[in-house]
Amino acid sequence: MRKEFEGKVVLITGGSRGLGKAMALGFAEKGASIVVVSRKMESCVRCCEELQAYGVETLAYAAHVGDWGQLDKMVDAVYEHFGKIDVLINNAGMSPLYPSLDLVSEALFDKVISVNLKGPFRLSANIGSRMASGSGGVIINISSIASVSASPRSEPYGAAKAGLNALTKSFASELGPSVRVNCIMAGPFLTDISKAWDMDQFNQEAAKNIPLQRAGEPKEIVGLALYLASDSASYTTGAIIPVDGGAHC
Repeated sequence: MRKEFEGKVVLITGGSRGLGKAMALGFAEKGASIVVVSRKMESCVRCCEELQAYGVETLAYAAHVGDWGQLDKMVDAVYEHFGKIDVLINNAGMSPLYPSLDLVSEALFDKVISVNLKGPFRLSANIGSRMASGSGGVIINISSIASVSASPRSEPYGAAKAGLNALTKSFASELGPSVRVNCIMAGPFLTDISKAWDMDQFNQEAAKNIPLQRAGEPKEIVGLALYLASDSASYTTGAIIPVDGGAHC
């Protein structure tokens, strides 16, 4: 029986762990070839080895998402290897901690903007243009509820993700009708980042403001990503969809 994404090539930034890895596993299970992009090659390779258990072809590539030169070389390498990219998932992100707003350095600010906004812009422009001039494709951006809600101690991150929301709508308009561009606005998830949380404090304070009263598991973002990449979502573009346990309510 043919799997839904058999013959498709899916590129995921930040794909070696957390939400990215969960989505990579989900698409691999459905038969897609997967390109795992992250800063550390060894992490990409380990993830690809897990994905190969589904009998799919994989490609590990180490690149810094904030560096356009590295991104352009990576895209060229992927097209040389697979000949196409059907689905781009801009998942890589970062939100460094800082003690106070006045201690946010210019270097930290620029780094957050580069990874969360500048990189996705370049990848969407490069790959999206190729998709539009070819047989089409899908771009999925992974944003955050910090983009629409107060985000104490993560202001640069929230601003960058708000920019990503805006890019989603602009690129959907620019690249349509053959390329669909949508955004998943994620709430708190139990990933590597959450290991730095004070979980007792989270459960006592933050979880009370979430209707489902908990953080999400990475696997709980996969279903929406698969839907948005599928033909079932053929009339969905420019959408920003929260997956946050109701935290945005």
